[in-house]
Amino acid sequence: MTSPEHDDDAPGRPPLDPAESLRLIEESQQRARAATEPDGRLLYLVWGVAWLVGYLVLWTSTRSNGSAPDGIAFAVFFALLAVAMTITIVHSVVRGAGTRGPGTRAGTMYGWSWCLAFVTYPFIIGGIADAGASDEVIGLVANALACVIVGLMYLAGGTFFCDNRLYVLGLWILLTGGIATVAGMPATYLVMALAGGGGFLVMCGIEVVLVARRRRRGRVPGATAAVGPGADDG
Repeated sequence: MTSPEHDDDAPGRPPLDPAESLRLIEESQQRARAATEPDGRLLYLVWGVAWLVGYLVLWTSTRSNGSAPDGIAFAVFFALLAVAMTITIVHSVVRGAGTRGPGTRAGTMYGWSWCLAFVTYPFIIGGIADAGASDEVIGLVANALACVIVGLMYLAGGTFFCDNRLYVLGLWILLTGGIATVAGMPATYLVMALAGGGGFLVMCGIEVVLVARRRRRGRVPGATAAVGPGADDG
């Protein structure tokens, strides 16, 4: 005879609802995913600020000097990029610590793709400089190439991770690079600041709204949006 505490048909105990069970399993998976994926709000914010402030500093310096940005402007610009990169790496490593599986391996390969792409970046710019390109041409190519790398990587990430927002951001960054190049110096820096940095900040705002909406619905209490595999609401 089955004891009452183990009898699913015992009086006073509601029957197991398959739909409710599936909902609980889905919420548990979403909580686990949200705890291990990078927070899109943070990453979009730090890169948006880095691009917006950094390129505005370069634009202001160019306008003041009547020529290329001075050393201080470039120092501020690269310092902001370094801070954004450090935050991104540390945050992603901490969030992904202890996770295993094909998704983790794919995320690691995607991260290394970013690294390898930007390792080749200074060699290309250096080669153009050695070939006799002017400072204006070098500046335009440097900004355009950065947008091409970032835009294509976001397109790849959006395609692989089925993230529509990441894909759209990739298209926007590519468009920004094209417009910035056509704008010429020093307007290219202003376009990069407002369109490039502004694009990241808009995405940050969208992530904030989506996370707030999910919390109100009670889907994933405390969950954060992710830039990468499994980011939903795309």
